Amino acid sequence: MSFLKKKKNHKSQTRAAGPVAADKSGAVTVSVHVKPGSKQSAITDVSAEAVGVSIGAPPTDGEANTELIRYLADVLDLKKSQISLSKGSRSRDKLIRVDSSLSQEEVLRRLQEAVG
Repeated sequence: MSFLKKKKNHKSQTRAAGPVAADKSGAVTVSVHVKPGSKQSAITDVSAEAVGVSIGAPPTDGEANTELIRYLADVLDLKKSQISLSKGSRSRDKLIRVDSSLSQEEVLRRLQEAVG
């Protein structure tokens, strides 16, 4: 009984953070929906499901993925080496891993502040 209760609480904590969660190893992850080929890179919205990001690079030869990593590192004020693509290299829906000391709440706050 207590195991189920703990598991349920863990899910609700993850969901409360919206698109920002923690993976099994404790690293912060961000669900991202990418719109490549835009005029410039920008965070368009932060919903319960994902962070919308317009990317100023075409979706060819990994250019959009490279620009996404660079742009998120800039927004989160981290090094590019601290941001990695965990899932979705060929999809618009991606899972980004943030290897830093930033909390889920801090990552979400920085992403929300960058919406413009």
